[in-house]
Amino acid sequence: MSDFKPRFLKPSDNSSFLDRNDATFVESTAFIYNRHLSQSIQTQRQRLPIFNNRNHILYLLEKYQTLVLVGETGCGKSTQIPQYLIEAQWPAQIGICEPRRVAALSLAGRVADETGSLVQSETVGYAVRFDACTNKPKIKYMTEGILIREMMSDPLLKDYSVIMLDEIHERTLYTDILMGLMKKILKRRRELRLIVASATMDAKELQAYFNNTSGDRKRDSAVILSVHGRQFPVTTYFVKEPIPCYVQGTVDIVLKINSSKQAGDVLAFLTGQEEVDRTVRLLREHANTIEAAGKKEKFVVYPMYGSLPYHEQMNVFKRAPDGFRKVIIATNVAETSVTIPNIVHVIDCGFVKMKWFNGQTHTDSLMIMPVSKASAQQRAGRAGRVKPGHCYRLYTEEDYLKLPDVTPPEIIRSNLTYVILQLKALGIDNILKFKFPNPPPIENIKSALELLYALDAIDIDGELTKPLGFNMAEFAVDPLYTKILLSSGDFGCSEEILTIISMLQVETIYAKPSTGNSSVKARIQKRHFEVAEGDLITYLNVFLAFAKSGYGNDFCHRNYVNYKSMKRVVEIRERLGKMMRNYGVPLISCEGDTETVSKCLVVGLFPNAAYLHYSGVYKTVRGDIELHVHPDSVLYTIAQPQWVVFCEVMHTTKLFMRDLLVIKDQWLLELAPHFYHRTTVKEC
Repeated sequence: MSDFKPRFLKPSDNSSFLDRNDATFVESTAFIYNRHLSQSIQTQRQRLPIFNNRNHILYLLEKYQTLVLVGETGCGKSTQIPQYLIEAQWPAQIGICEPRRVAALSLAGRVADETGSLVQSETVGYAVRFDACTNKPKIKYMTEGILIREMMSDPLLKDYSVIMLDEIHERTLYTDILMGLMKKILKRRRELRLIVASATMDAKELQAYFNNTSGDRKRDSAVILSVHGRQFPVTTYFVKEPIPCYVQGTVDIVLKINSSKQAGDVLAFLTGQEEVDRTVRLLREHANTIEAAGKKEKFVVYPMYGSLPYHEQMNVFKRAPDGFRKVIIATNVAETSVTIPNIVHVIDCGFVKMKWFNGQTHTDSLMIMPVSKASAQQRAGRAGRVKPGHCYRLYTEEDYLKLPDVTPPEIIRSNLTYVILQLKALGIDNILKFKFPNPPPIENIKSALELLYALDAIDIDGELTKPLGFNMAEFAVDPLYTKILLSSGDFGCSEEILTIISMLQVETIYAKPSTGNSSVKARIQKRHFEVAEGDLITYLNVFLAFAKSGYGNDFCHRNYVNYKSMKRVVEIRERLGKMMRNYGVPLISCEGDTETVSKCLVVGLFPNAAYLHYSGVYKTVRGDIELHVHPDSVLYTIAQPQWVVFCEVMHTTKLFMRDLLVIKDQWLLELAPHFYHRTTVKEC
């Protein structure tokens, strides 16, 4: 880390490196604490490692346009730097971009507590998908997609004086896009400041990327600063032999930790919402048994994943009840950005769920694959924040040595359709000349442009169409779904389409009991809603029954439906409905005409068409890729239809299609004649 320090940072105190001309700067950036802050909060803030670098950070932002901040986990960079900027009276908004929705919400709540204000007040606010503040707070936490959409109305971000890109090492799809856009904006707005922050990243590479010495600039415009965290040592344990099921392995280790005399809360990492919910159910059964027996080793279990409602996400940050140990089962959303207090034990399953895009077939495969060494270290770093910690890895040490060093950037393995649509809306016509930190494959760019042209979002010259292309760019959902929503008024089924698209925005709507008897009952109850048209119409039936019951929890409990997910669907549906009305789409119902609804869905899902091959498997129309019906689909146990469209592909043991809809082949020729035409194929 010593190599990361700027050449002039060798002071014995916080201001000794400043010359006499900078004395006024030190005075102007003196601490301006709100008097209503309690002494305890001030003391906690001063104990953070970032506090000793406060004047360094403010000085470097005054002198340089870009600050590359290497801040170790727990140093306080995400919460304290925005407050330092407000205390130093920076004129405009401070925007902090987080790669995850949960991080933006939790950090906004934490800073609101420290500043003695309310969330969504004039001091602190947040903006995430389908939930944004209407005012302009001084400190604004947001997801990366939100900032990109703000650039559409304000390309130079004139409302902001400082933008902070947090957890840059995650290299999500929008991280790379934002870095490229910020590089352009910084050239036009010399007064704008950018902070690029992370715990682990190649700082010199980022400094070179943002360094702009062209024109009249004779010195560097980017600088590096490192801040050490409060890491306690973490002891790592590996299994001797590979375990057959990491879900059950997680449960076993949690119970062993809980039965031991080692204090501290537990954080376990799994791959997705389904596994998290299953593990939580298993552990809660054990917790109830322990509590009923009157034993001292009591514990309370909380889930943690991105689609969880906000008030339930906040449960993981609360102290456990007296006499209880807190156990948190999370996806990789808790790997970075989110700091959960009092975590001493970490359990790492060794896997992560990622999307990989196939540009030839236009399919986005959801794959469960091993984590990288960098991610494994990030997970282990969640322990050891308050005392020496322990990390239990559910894989062997030999397997750990075989892991890749870093996770591949999402931009090189993702569908770029929505990204290119937004870049086009921002006025970037030549995508190939856009300076990505890591250029995506040309095949993916070509595939995205072809699909946007097929959706009528761009014309033959690559320009956005009016009004459809511009309207699609402003929706916060996949362009395929946006095309369906905007076309639903013409088909007279916008109410049904709005419901189906909203249902697709959550990971799962079904509760999956772990016990055999309950699992059979859940399957029986699910059949009450199943129809031969497929999963999408089944989702519509579930929501209509849920609405008819008064949106109650009793309905969900009786029919083994996930109440949390259904509440989220209701919220998303309201917001999408408001956007549709703004774009002049009438909200009308087709009164149960499923064929009309199916045709409308084909308008957007036509690239994801598959047919039943004579060999007994499905194959994509484009690319001839072999696919299978997912076991959770309603079509899995019935006679296989000849033609289907799917929403996503999941790659586990095989390539499985999820969220299916039965269609007729002539619909593809009728609704997408520019994409399909009939031919005769002779096979030997």
